[in-house]
Amino acid sequence: MQLHQLKPNHARKKEKRIGRGGKRGTYSGKGIKGQSKRAGRKFQPLVRLIIKKYPKKRGYRFKSLKNKPEIINLSCLDGKFDKNSIISPQTLVEKGLVRKKRGKMPEVKILGSGEIKKTFTFKNCLISEVAEEKIIKIGGTIDYKQKEVKPKKEKVKKEVKPKKEKVKKEVKPKKEKIKKVKKE
Repeated sequence: MQLHQLKPNHARKKEKRIGRGGKRGTYSGKGIKGQSKRAGRKFQPLVRLIIKKYPKKRGYRFKSLKNKPEIINLSCLDGKFDKNSIISPQTLVEKGLVRKKRGKMPEVKILGSGEIKKTFTFKNCLISEVAEEKIIKIGGTIDYKQKEVKPKKEKVKKEVKPKKEKVKKEVKPKKEKIKKVKKE
């Protein structure tokens, strides 16, 4: 048997006529009709859709980046703490009344809703006026939160060194080489 005598077992299939600009059949994989099938189609960019979905509201809306203090009412403290105990952000986190924010102790503000019957000492907490009156009336004490004021670094003026004057080197005259001429 020779190579020119080999024949396939199945019938030969007609080749598909391919449309312009593609490799797959008459429509080149684009389907039939519509904007996505045309040359030079123009879809809206996705960013525009996202922008248009925002509500049209007037004014400057900005969410402050400041950490707002955790709020606790006096009525919550009365049941959780014993008489004459110290209340600070650390003790509130231990009791589960407040959570840490990003691994740091939160600022805590104590509001005056509810009644307290026990005396407490408050440290490193912000306290509303109403709560302050109620705490002092019962006989509690408040150590106000003192912000640590870092001393400003004084700018150290560098001593200005006088510039060294460039000393001009004396130019020595070049020695002329005397050529020896041979006498004939």
